[in-house]
Amino acid sequence: MPHYLMRFSYTPEAWARLIRTPEDRREVARAVVESLGGKLHGFWYAFGEHDGYVLIEAPTNADAAAFSVGIAAGGALRSADTVPLLTVEETIAMLGKARGLPYRSPGTGGDPRS
Repeated sequence: MPHYLMRFSYTPEAWARLIRTPEDRREVARAVVESLGGKLHGFWYAFGEHDGYVLIEAPTNADAAAFSVGIAAGGALRSADTVPLLTVEETIAMLGKARGLPYRSPGTGGDPRS
């Protein structure tokens, strides 16, 4: 199954609620992703651009998107994005396909790979 990394940031109101009543949000995320046929691999908080990161497996892009949109629709997030992750093997296969593409940069002449 494909892996996805969700990056999120809470609203100030959500942080205030968590300060008043701290809770382990991993179980909420786990229940949501498992209801879509996926698996939660990790849930971390951070400081910086994003408040947290969630690593999941999901059967399809649509399932991963449903996870992200479903959680974002709850109103506790200021921002959320979900990034599909490629395995090393998928990346090597992709590089082989990219090598054979007829694209060339503007102004580089006739060699399509210049």
